[in-house]
Amino acid sequence: MQDQKDLKKVRPQQSQRRPGKELDMKPMPDSEPLKQERKLEGKVALITGGDSGIGKATAILFAEHGADVAIAYLSEAEDAKATKKEIENRGQQCLLIKGDLSKENNCKKAVQQTIDKLGKLDILVNNAALHWEAETLEGISTEQLERSFYTNVFSYFWVTKYAMPYLKEGSVIINTSSVTAFRGSAKLIDYSATKGAIMGFTRSLAQNLVDKKIRVNAVAPGPIWTPLVASTYDKEKISKFGTDVPMGRAGQPNEVAPSYLFLASDDSSYMTGQCLHPNGGEIVNA
Repeated sequence: MQDQKDLKKVRPQQSQRRPGKELDMKPMPDSEPLKQERKLEGKVALITGGDSGIGKATAILFAEHGADVAIAYLSEAEDAKATKKEIENRGQQCLLIKGDLSKENNCKKAVQQTIDKLGKLDILVNNAALHWEAETLEGISTEQLERSFYTNVFSYFWVTKYAMPYLKEGSVIINTSSVTAFRGSAKLIDYSATKGAIMGFTRSLAQNLVDKKIRVNAVAPGPIWTPLVASTYDKEKISKFGTDVPMGRAGQPNEVAPSYLFLASDDSSYMTGQCLHPNGGEIVNA
């Protein structure tokens, strides 16, 4: 693969008759496949909400590709320990960090513990989130609204803010948004608003950090079978969860994790400020 610095140099003046010949181009386009195995060898990742669901699947996949992983979680110690075991079974280190990330100081501690125990930070995945259904706007209490934003948005700002001194050229930030950020959700108004805010944060931060060569992207999952779903909806809604998308089913966390691997690795070296949509075929205005 060509040195990325070389790609920014002015190319020699040249012209060809259509359709053109690649062999006559100066320099030649780089067509060699990017590294396929162990895409994150030697990297360290911090994943918030990494104890279960999408975060867990992403943590395991990162470990499969050579990364040590720090997992910040709220209180689900049993789930967190099970995830740690999966990571260690793949020969990688796993640090568990318990704490409520809706509190700024816990966000600072999560980053510092990652640095203290794992030595560095290359990949930050902001993934922690909560939601509750509400039939009407009036049914959303100020307490619920604040909790939604403190957990789903403020923690992303705070964790990223405290991670910045340790992120260097080539580091990656990935934020978890949602399909609801793009098409809304009648009964998840505050949650959808937080996920829209995450998209604004992602795109703005990507522009802010582009000169530092730190890439920032997002993933916006559709209906994925996670503990957040099982703890939010009633039995009838859970039985039908995900059947309204074109594929007719909910997705699994391990079907979403490859999106994070792609954005965390050099495979996505020409992407920043973008969003991937593993959502079962729903077309959104991205």
